[in-house]
Amino acid sequence: MTSELWPVSDVLAHLAGDWLVERTVRDLADDLTGTFTGGTAFTALDGGGLLHVESGTFVWRGVSRPAERTLRFEPGDLPGTAVVRFSDGRFFHDLDLRSGRHVADHPCSADLYRGEFTVYDAERWRTVWRVKGPAKDLVLTTDYRRA
Repeated sequence: MTSELWPVSDVLAHLAGDWLVERTVRDLADDLTGTFTGGTAFTALDGGGLLHVESGTFVWRGVSRPAERTLRFEPGDLPGTAVVRFSDGRFFHDLDLRSGRHVADHPCSADLYRGEFTVYDAERWRTVWRVKGPAKDLVLTTDYRRA
């Protein structure tokens, strides 16, 4: 991946549509690696924002299983930004890609999730979540490519 940033003036407009997803999950404590492959669709929500539905196959310790998650990307306080919520409405993190890069923190019990979002161009972006705490020691790297 290139290290150049691609500023996004409106994150919701940029993300709308279908994306192919490839994720690597590294458990640093146990020296294990898993993978997720699939897709995600960002579709319009009534009242504004996008519904993010990801589905695919997660392979962990040699076992494949279906996996999915749903998030809500809602308009942020500043033009062009978003607020990301879990499917039940709980706050996850802010998202501002106007510089092409964003860092977000999400405390989860005693663990801290720190996400770095990088946009490379109109067709590719990446998230890297570092999860550290008493329960987890993970790095989740996800590459998105427009379908």
